[in-house]
Amino acid sequence: MSLSRLAREFADEINGHDWSDAPYRLDRAGHDRATDTKRPERQLGAEEAENVKTNVMWVTAQVLAYADPNFRVDEFAIACGIPRRITHRSDKKISGILAGGLRTRDGHVAPPGSSTAASPTGSGSNP
Repeated sequence: MSLSRLAREFADEINGHDWSDAPYRLDRAGHDRATDTKRPERQLGAEEAENVKTNVMWVTAQVLAYADPNFRVDEFAIACGIPRRITHRSDKKISGILAGGLRTRDGHVAPPGSSTAASPTGSGSNP
């Protein structure tokens, strides 16, 4: 199964962005620290930047998986450039952490914007 055009384009953007100074400034799409003339001195370590990138991948994947029943978070993570230490187990099989990063409800992908906790009254605008 291949990614949809939209998923591929999101993956290209996520993979092409330099996440190393993400918490310290607002960056435009496609930010590249190597060519940035106004880069801040503070920078995340490589693993920290990979963790930010992985979280961005999961947030995007939540919407894509809800919209497309054929969406494969493992393919998307790999296309986003998420490192093998996250995408694969030590036995080289796809890691279950990838699917575990998506919110589910009753065995299905939860709607975008939904809370991870159930509403105390069982109703509300945030299912």
